[in-house]
Amino acid sequence: MPRRERVMRMSVELPLWRALAGYRVLTMLYAIGLCATAYDHFMRPWVAVGYYAVLVVWTLATLPRVANAASCTRGFLAADLTVALTGILLTPLADNHERIAGGGPTLPSIWTAGAVLAFAIKGGWRWAAVASTAVAAVNLVERGSPARDTVHNVILVWVASIAIGYVVEVARASERTLARALEIEAATRERERLARDIHDGVLQVLAMVQRRGAVIGGEAAELGRLAGEQEVALRTLVAGGLLPVSRVSEDAAAGAVVRAVDEPYDDEPAGPVDLRTLLARHAGARTSLAEPGAPVELPRPAARELAAAVGAALDNVREHAGAEARAWILVEDEPDEIVVTVRDDGPGIPKGRLAQAEGEGRLGVAQSIRGRLRDLGGSAELISVPGQGTEVELKVPKGAARARGKAEKR
Repeated sequence: MPRRERVMRMSVELPLWRALAGYRVLTMLYAIGLCATAYDHFMRPWVAVGYYAVLVVWTLATLPRVANAASCTRGFLAADLTVALTGILLTPLADNHERIAGGGPTLPSIWTAGAVLAFAIKGGWRWAAVASTAVAAVNLVERGSPARDTVHNVILVWVASIAIGYVVEVARASERTLARALEIEAATRERERLARDIHDGVLQVLAMVQRRGAVIGGEAAELGRLAGEQEVALRTLVAGGLLPVSRVSEDAAAGAVVRAVDEPYDDEPAGPVDLRTLLARHAGARTSLAEPGAPVELPRPAARELAAAVGAALDNVREHAGAEARAWILVEDEPDEIVVTVRDDGPGIPKGRLAQAEGEGRLGVAQSIRGRLRDLGGSAELISVPGQGTEVELKVPKGAARARGKAEKR
């Protein structure tokens, strides 16, 4: 059946790159505005005009290069910083000495900070430190002496860029941690789903072969012994884990990516299904089904899982309560939830037996029943008194079931 892949992309970097692109355009306009207001004070205005023409073309042409980390290459960062540093060094040629000594702005003005911030977002605080140090050195060369305002601006850019670079590194580490957690959760859910399916089919068949082989004897006994060994090995595998958890996520340049692959049941019609039709197959001579007169509709995936949990409960009745035990299934359609109760008249479950069975790898209740209901957002409550039978109450909230149905369709 076809596989459908959902991709969940997480990145705090993308908003930073968008903000950087906007910052570069706005600071370019700001630098041009400063030049326009002080145009009459320039000694060589044509130098400033030529530089701003280059700055406009460069800023607008390179907007796609600051869209994400992948397109913002080291070569581009070096060229971008060169444009900023060149503008600072050209300032003494265009402006007069008095304005420069009085703390006048450089030609690129605060546009230079955009080049440094690109280093910070791309490479973290170390790259930011290198770029801001280069800007500081060129500013001191342009001023000729370490004036107070120059030192203040240099330190401000240096501290801000390093801080932003550090925050970006922390955010990347957090994204990788979150992606790893989602990856482990996805693998765990898949392991539990496979464990339920294995328990419902393979393990029970192996256990039956082992029992029948021991009864028949001869070569069948040897076959039963082998089946028993395989059952123990498979239970150990199911209890310990079926899937490696390192193949679900990847660390893309735009952020952490987690891929979850669904395998929809395309051979089944879409839309809700009447739960009564799925439970009717369990009714028989020793199993009674009590249901409402109106359809009990649930999304098909939720109804299928709920019916499978009922089937697992009935399997436990046949295996542990004996072939002569009777079972009753009661379906209740409440306003906010669906409640299915499975009750038998068997001997009940001794205290502590469920915990012991789970420790031995027998996951019928833990996975085939409780695991299924947990995935549906519901609950499974088991009540058993020795000598008075066992009752399993399965509850599925309608809201959670509808949400699961919509998720399966996406």
